[in-house]
Amino acid sequence: MAKFDSSPGKAESPDPAQPADAGADARANTGANAGKSAGNRKRAGLIAGAGIVAVAAAVLVPLALGNPTPAPPAASSPAAQSAPAPAPAEVGPPVTYYAQPGPPAGSPLEKVEPLKVDVSNDLVGTSLNKGMTGISLEATDLADPDLSSDNTSMVKLLKEIDQPVLRFGGNAVDRRFFWTSSGEAVPADYKGDKTHPVKAVGPADLVRLKTLLDAGDARVSLTVDLGHYNPARAADMAKNASAVLGDRLLSITVGNEPNGFVFNDVKSGSGYSLDQYIRELKDYANAIYAVAPNVPISGPGAYDQKWWQPFVDADLPQKKILTFHHYPLSNCDGGLPQDSPTLANAMSRTMHDRAVNYQKAALAVGQAAGLETWIPETGISACPGSNETSRTHASALWAADYALTAAQLGITRIGFHSSLLTCKGGPPLSAICSAGAYPFGNGQMSGRANFFGISMVAELEAGKFMKVNSSGGGPAFSYALQNADGSTSVVIVNENNPEKSAQTLVTLNLPGKPVTGTMTQLSGPSYAAENQTVIDGAKTEPKPLAKRATVPGFAYKSQTQQFKLTAGTVTVLTFKY
Repeated sequence: MAKFDSSPGKAESPDPAQPADAGADARANTGANAGKSAGNRKRAGLIAGAGIVAVAAAVLVPLALGNPTPAPPAASSPAAQSAPAPAPAEVGPPVTYYAQPGPPAGSPLEKVEPLKVDVSNDLVGTSLNKGMTGISLEATDLADPDLSSDNTSMVKLLKEIDQPVLRFGGNAVDRRFFWTSSGEAVPADYKGDKTHPVKAVGPADLVRLKTLLDAGDARVSLTVDLGHYNPARAADMAKNASAVLGDRLLSITVGNEPNGFVFNDVKSGSGYSLDQYIRELKDYANAIYAVAPNVPISGPGAYDQKWWQPFVDADLPQKKILTFHHYPLSNCDGGLPQDSPTLANAMSRTMHDRAVNYQKAALAVGQAAGLETWIPETGISACPGSNETSRTHASALWAADYALTAAQLGITRIGFHSSLLTCKGGPPLSAICSAGAYPFGNGQMSGRANFFGISMVAELEAGKFMKVNSSGGGPAFSYALQNADGSTSVVIVNENNPEKSAQTLVTLNLPGKPVTGTMTQLSGPSYAAENQTVIDGAKTEPKPLAKRATVPGFAYKSQTQQFKLTAGTVTVLTFKY
């Protein structure tokens, strides 16, 4: 998980040349391939020439034959009649075109190869469902009074990512989190510090959390403490959570990243093995099933591939969900340059491709067993403190592309790890943060750049992924969705450099002839820009579909649309037929 307070174990990224279901323990990176597209000027010239001939005939012939008294009409053979003029192209109703920002003034513009995107009526077989994107927090945050419907800023954030899942786990759960339904004192061996204190959580905290979930239309996934082995205490938490949260409770996970226990001081003294985890997992699952049989167990929540299959194979009485954690750029000491948290790596094709491979590897394990696969904890990097990617516009582009890639492959839930600590001084990779004085602030929550990237995906209509063939465009990634009303949404994540790259000419071929085409766009002035990422010019969620402006140059009832997109943007285009 993110090193907000502790380090995950080492894991190497899989080789992108290897099959998707192979490789060692991993955290991966991203990218996509490109080709070329061009217009047909010869055909356009022929059409233009034919138009000139038709105009000349219509004007010159009547003038040459003009008589003072019209002659009676004479019958003529079909061969002597002129061919009818082609019908003019249909013109749609007046529209307001979307005004996207251009490159910064004075930019040394670099030409970008045109992007060609062909959208097929054929479906991929996966869907983007509401609630796919969410926020991951530390388990100790359950004790925070700001997680309440009374906190309007938190309610607003949840609504801006549209029916999200709040996941509670992180490194805190196995170290500093103590569940009690009877008001017991926290045991003396639980250790914390000023910024990361030990917290006791009880039923009243769940009742307060439920008010927030109801107000923000969110659901929740909880993690129980495995670091202090106690199946009965975990079952008591599950029993209370099921009773209080009802159908807003999606799952319970036993421990956080158990594969890292031997590296991060949870079980380092006695050691901890995969076999021991499976034995303890079964003890916990049986105890939980006895009091909350309808609550699924999700796990193992590990960043080591070797732990996935044993979890799937474990004989548990309740439903299971396969989960894994993934922080692609987490080589913090520079030993593996391709995994270092740099802007160049974050915006590379390689990072995109390697993320695809890693996600496919997990999906292969889950799908073979008929299980859902989630990524409940992710972020661009797990390195502590600031790095080149922290708080940047690049992290917004990455978050949108990563979530769409995961959803298109078949992953059904994803949580971006975050913190309730302050924007200044708190974890810089968190998607949300609090105003006020460090460390705990005043509870007035806001979203950082990566939060807006999440919002762009969350605000899409639930739909089925359509097959897309794209070429050219540099580091640009395209996705298409068939919506319930028959419309098509196309998302283009243009990761070209917004400081240096010219606008990309896009030729989009659609599966129908649209009568409307609207647009919303996330943008920012540079990869490294902090606190400057906007959606439709404002720091808020995308405009409602009915209020969106029209795609520039929209061609009414034409299957081929052509327009330009500014670099460093996430653009959602919706076409109705």
